[in-house]
Amino acid sequence: MTTDTGFILVTGSSGRIGRAVMQRLQARFGNVVGLDRAAPTPPPPGCSAIAVDIASDQSVRDALGVLREHHGRRIASVVHLAAYYDFLGKPSPKYEQITVEGTRRLLRGLREHFDVEQFLFSSTMLVHKPGEPGEFIHEDWPIEPTWAYPASKVRTEALIAEERGDIATVILRLAGVYDDTCHSPPLAHQMQRIYEGQMAAHLYSGEVSHGQAYLHLDDAVDAIERAVERRALLPVGTALLIGEPETLSYDELQHTFMRLLNKKSSETHSVPGLLAKVGAWVQNLLPGDQFIKPWMIDCANDHYALDITRARTLLDWEPAHTLRQSLPKMAAALEADPIGWYREHGLEPPASLRKAIERERLASVAGATPEPTEASPASSDAATHACPMHPEDPQHSAGNCPRCGLALEPCHPQEPGHA
Repeated sequence: MTTDTGFILVTGSSGRIGRAVMQRLQARFGNVVGLDRAAPTPPPPGCSAIAVDIASDQSVRDALGVLREHHGRRIASVVHLAAYYDFLGKPSPKYEQITVEGTRRLLRGLREHFDVEQFLFSSTMLVHKPGEPGEFIHEDWPIEPTWAYPASKVRTEALIAEERGDIATVILRLAGVYDDTCHSPPLAHQMQRIYEGQMAAHLYSGEVSHGQAYLHLDDAVDAIERAVERRALLPVGTALLIGEPETLSYDELQHTFMRLLNKKSSETHSVPGLLAKVGAWVQNLLPGDQFIKPWMIDCANDHYALDITRARTLLDWEPAHTLRQSLPKMAAALEADPIGWYREHGLEPPASLRKAIERERLASVAGATPEPTEASPASSDAATHACPMHPEDPQHSAGNCPRCGLALEPCHPQEPGHA
C-alpha cells in the first residue's frame, strides 16, 4: 500500500485469523498494522503491532495515539476482527464490553483522529434465523440469533451503522472457520468423541439431516483481501455471507469421521431434547471439561446453508476449499500426532495419551530420550498456557480452552486483554 493511500489496520491481529489476514494483506498491500492485546509472539514479517485493551477507553486512546504518531492519519481499511466469544451460551458482560462497546470506542477514535476509507467488520452467519434443509440463507434473510455470541454481533452491526459517520462500511458474515488441521471447536470435539469411542459419539439431540456451513481459513482471508481491494466499489453498508455453498449434514460428518478414524461407521441415534439436556447437565457436574452444554441442545436443529450469490457478484469470490475435501486431512493430522493435536486444540487427552505424556515428562526429567509409543513423540512441557476465563485449568501448550473455546494465553503474568 503506498503512502498516498494509507495503511491497513487489523484488530484482533494476534489471533489465528488475524495473523493470516496480516500476512496476506502485507504481501498484497504493504503497510499493515495490528491492534490486539499483548501477544507472546511478534507480528508477521513486515507488519507492526500495537498492544491495546479494546475494553478500555484509555487504552484505545493511547493505542490510536501511537498509531497516528508512527503511521499517519490515512487508513485505507480497518479490518475489525477483535471480539469476545465463548461456548458457555450464557449472556456475558464481556460481549457488551468488548464486542459492542469496544467497536464503539474504536470507531469514535478513528472518526476523530483519522481519515478512514473503509471499515470491514467480521460478523457471523449465525445472526440469521436458521433455515431448513433445502433452504439457502441470503443476506436479506430474517435476523434472529439463537444465542449470546451472534446476538452481540447483531448489536454491533447496528452500532456500526449508527457510528460510522463518513466511513464506508462492509459486513462479512462468516461461516464457521476451519483449516486442514481442524481448529474448529465443534468439529474438534466431534472428532475427539469419535476417536476416543465415547458413548456420546453415537448420540445426537437434533435432526442428523441438519448441518452448519463452514469456511476454510484461506478462503476467509481471500474474501477479506478482495473486500479490501474493492473497497471503492462496494456499496456502503454492504453485508456479505461468506461460506461454502455446500453444507454437510451432521450425519455425513459422523459417518465420515468414523470411517476415517475408526475404519468403520455406525448409526447415530437421536435423543429427545429434554433427555439430552438432563444428560448434558449431569455430565457438567462430573469432573473434567464437557464441551456440550445444555443450551446447545436447543440449537441442535439449527440448519445453515448459504446462498453466496452476492459475494460471488461483488467480490468475484468463490471458496477454493471444501470441508468434504478437508476432513481426511484433519483425521490424518490427529492420527499422525495425537498428543500434539490434542494440545493444539486445547483438549483433555484420554488416559492412554496421558500415560504417554507422563512417560515423556519423566524421561525428560531424567535427561533421557523417551521410548517410542503409539502416541506422538512430541515432547511434554509443564503447563505454559491458560484461559483468561478459566485460569484454574492450565494447559501444556498454546491452543484453545477446552471449556469455552477462547484462545489460551501464556501463564506468565501480563496485562489481560481481549481478542
